[in-house]
Amino acid sequence: MVANKTKMGRGVVGAVVLMACSLSQAEMEPHEALFAEKKYPSAKDCQACHPKHYEEWSVSPHAYALLSPVFNSMQATVVQKTSGTGGDFCIRCHTPAGMSQGEPVFMSAMDRSEIAREGVTCVTCHRRAQPYGKVNGRIALEEGDLFAAVYGPTGGKEVQHVIESGLFPVNAVPGREGRAIHTNAVQMPQITTSGFCGSCHDVTSLGGLRLEEAFSEYKASPAARHDVSCQDCHMSLTPGIPGEFAHEPVAVVGGLTTKPRKRTNHMFVGPDYSIVHPGIFPHNPAAKEFATIREWLEFDHRAGWGRDEFEDEVTKDHDFPERWADAFERFEARDILDESEALLKKAELARKNLLKIAYQLGDVHVEKADKRGIRFSVEFKNGTTGHSVPTGFDADRLVFLSVTVRDVLGKVVFVSGDLDPNGDVRDAHSVYVHNGELKIDPFLFSLQSRFLIRMLRGGEREQVLPVNASVDPLPFARPPTHATLITGRPRGVRKHRMTIPPGTSQWADYEVTAPELKGHYGPYSAEIKIVAGMIPVNLVHAIQGVGFDFGMSAREVADAVVDGHQVLWRRVVKLKAEDRG
Repeated sequence: MVANKTKMGRGVVGAVVLMACSLSQAEMEPHEALFAEKKYPSAKDCQACHPKHYEEWSVSPHAYALLSPVFNSMQATVVQKTSGTGGDFCIRCHTPAGMSQGEPVFMSAMDRSEIAREGVTCVTCHRRAQPYGKVNGRIALEEGDLFAAVYGPTGGKEVQHVIESGLFPVNAVPGREGRAIHTNAVQMPQITTSGFCGSCHDVTSLGGLRLEEAFSEYKASPAARHDVSCQDCHMSLTPGIPGEFAHEPVAVVGGLTTKPRKRTNHMFVGPDYSIVHPGIFPHNPAAKEFATIREWLEFDHRAGWGRDEFEDEVTKDHDFPERWADAFERFEARDILDESEALLKKAELARKNLLKIAYQLGDVHVEKADKRGIRFSVEFKNGTTGHSVPTGFDADRLVFLSVTVRDVLGKVVFVSGDLDPNGDVRDAHSVYVHNGELKIDPFLFSLQSRFLIRMLRGGEREQVLPVNASVDPLPFARPPTHATLITGRPRGVRKHRMTIPPGTSQWADYEVTAPELKGHYGPYSAEIKIVAGMIPVNLVHAIQGVGFDFGMSAREVADAVVDGHQVLWRRVVKLKAEDRG
């Protein structure tokens, strides 16, 4: 176990704590492991005929859902703090196939089956035979190998043409020659509706807390009133802009293409990004065939292994792991990683473009800016019509304004929205603020919602994770004392939402007093930035006690999270009081 540290020093090493004693896939009998893999086809099986779909999915947050060290440790923390009474509540959305196979609720992703590691994989959506409502991810997947039917938006007419025409080198019967193919595609009308997404993207906790409300927000949005679906925005050619889709074949079989039609984008970009080794993510069949996950973790890609400039300087006594002792192996590994890193950069750009649509800088109003002080306001706008921003798990989405005011010589006179040494903004959850080493940021404008936990003896307090467990020798998830419908909200925990509804805006107010301006002369200017991160670092601090997957330390996780921050918008304005004449 990793001891809880006040600060996440570089000496903290995250060793994964396994909460189940089940056998890993590697330890199973060969036939049992094979059966587990073939209960549902892997995404790489689908790649053969759907290469574009696979490439987009392979780098998506859906594909990262189970590989995220942050998620895995958060799931483990909930399991630990509730003595397992939370069950598979979180993880069943992050790896539906893994949970359907009966895999342990918590174990290292390195030891899970391949289909489980794929997270929200192809079969999650395309092996769903029934329309579900808001079921917190509790869905049943149709079992069967690659030949079993899939479910999609149009039905099986084109599939039957491929099988029966004799033009395509396919095999619809196990054991025969030709490329294996699913024998039918059944039309699932719900798959094109927002309600399909709501099965996992509207989440209510065991105690009645509405953890995520993306679908509920959508139902009350202008987009819903105008019949614009989740898929229209999030699966378009340009995510965030509805209505524009590729018109092209959805399958390529032996070099022959199917009839062109509307093809949706399966990258599903959002606020999440990978912090793991590029040999592990994105999903890359070449990487999986070339080395195991543990071998990839030994490959120091940051040091430049496999690049000419590094290899030309390597001495004979350089100590490499046995797997990577051969320079030719390192060169080949680098070629694979270059391909993966190029795909990661593509996803990074798509993510930034999507978030720039959602988070927008509006007007800047200056009330005064002279030796008596500075007072101004900045407008933060929601550019979407489909939901609030942020949405989903909004209590762990970090979006904030960074504002720096400078004098005529460029010297800094005011800062808000800066980061502490751990990478947190200076709010109440910053360890440095909590310990009195830094002052709280009184002007911080952050859209991160807050969990408020009801304490046993009355009152509430903010908490990073909404784990409302009983204080007992055997802690468990404390149920509400009566039906939540009576008060309209759960009694044990609630959420203070800080989000901005669609099509609206909020104003952030800033003030610099006359004493703070002493020795600083105008004219003054303000640099204003919108910064978006995946999660706050204080979440890493809250879950570090169980360690992190892939051998990552808390410090490594925190640094990678901060490295992924994106500045979406930047504007420098001269602070000059407005003439209200």
